[in-house]
Amino acid sequence: MTTTPATAPPTSAEADVIIVGAGPGGSTAAYHLAQAGLDVLLLEKTEFPRDKVCGDGLTPRAVKQLVNMGIDVSTEAGWLHNKGLRIMGAGHELQLHWPELSSFPDYGLVRPRSDFDQILANQAVKAGAHLRERTNVTGPILDERSGRILGVTAKPVDERGRQSGDEVSYRSRLVIAADGNSTRLSLAMGLGKRDDRPMGVAVRTYYKNPNSNDDWLESWLELWDGENLLPGYGWIFGMGDGTSNVGLGMLNTSKSFGNVDYKDVLRRWLAQLPPERGFVDENMTQPIRGAALPMGFNRQPHYTRGMLLVGDAGGMVNPFNGEGIAYAMESSSIAAEVIVQALARDTASQRELALLDYPRILKDTYGGYYTLGRYFVKLIGDPRVMQIAAQKGLPHTNLMKIVLKLLANLTDPRGGDATDRVINALAKVAPSA
Repeated sequence: MTTTPATAPPTSAEADVIIVGAGPGGSTAAYHLAQAGLDVLLLEKTEFPRDKVCGDGLTPRAVKQLVNMGIDVSTEAGWLHNKGLRIMGAGHELQLHWPELSSFPDYGLVRPRSDFDQILANQAVKAGAHLRERTNVTGPILDERSGRILGVTAKPVDERGRQSGDEVSYRSRLVIAADGNSTRLSLAMGLGKRDDRPMGVAVRTYYKNPNSNDDWLESWLELWDGENLLPGYGWIFGMGDGTSNVGLGMLNTSKSFGNVDYKDVLRRWLAQLPPERGFVDENMTQPIRGAALPMGFNRQPHYTRGMLLVGDAGGMVNPFNGEGIAYAMESSSIAAEVIVQALARDTASQRELALLDYPRILKDTYGGYYTLGRYFVKLIGDPRVMQIAAQKGLPHTNLMKIVLKLLANLTDPRGGDATDRVINALAKVAPSA
């Protein structure tokens, strides 16, 4: 990605806010900003519908964000509802309902990413955002004196993703980087990854499956690389369309990370399941694909020189469970609120003061919890710890209910039961960085 001086391309468009990437984070930000009356330009390098590597399962945190966007999440609208988690491991099976809370609904959802992302982008457009598909951002436009971003340059691409036209300049008052883990825009602005934060990898595929309408998200806690138990889990999520999304996620806290054939681990795990589950090659409907999971604020600062980072671009995947969609949507909602308040101020210094509050809000909201998550992933990097946890923890339902609240970050921030108060207190006292 190139950095372009403020004087280049003559072709231009103006907006209050440019958002790079129309995934869940970008579309959520675009929706809320447009709802507030701002002129929003949403740039997406591909064309909808398009797929992403994902488990397709949504926890109650994500459901809340969808409802806040006015999206119909009923079964009549094609959403498959789920009750909670079915956890498998060490010869045990446990079903845990999503907790009943005032802050979040008590159900999750399943929706294919090929459909999900388009629904969110369409909702942003309905709110008034301008969406440009097949528009590949090539670099930031910078003020030569201050280094502040003034917009972006981009080139149109054809249906195969090849550049197919002249470079265009899009200018705006602020820019949101919602371009995922690779976030080339952030790199062009000088923001690299932090090596002291956990990283995960996920692989998934789809199988024709008789349990496609399962109303539980199924999680398997034992994944083996030969004789070694790996830090991660496998999942099976029924899609409601005759197929199931099947995949696994791994953490870099294991010595095996980077030296494991994850596709082979997936195949060997599925081969151990009962034949009636149907996870055989002839039932596979898509190739196995993988993606990186940037965790625990692995790219900072989340605001700099007119640009805000949301979702995977800011490394906001939950270290405890690998969930990214909810945090992309939540951080984008926070970013939109900060931007609306900032652009309503009269002076540049006052606007900047408001914008600098964005990373502070993120750290107040997630910082301590993500720190606990970093401790957790280091701990389970030891296969002995992982094995003991599965063998000793799963037989105790009440303990696992507490663990579910912690791993899924599902507590009531105000009030709640004793478990909520303990988890919230731990997250509050944990250092945020």
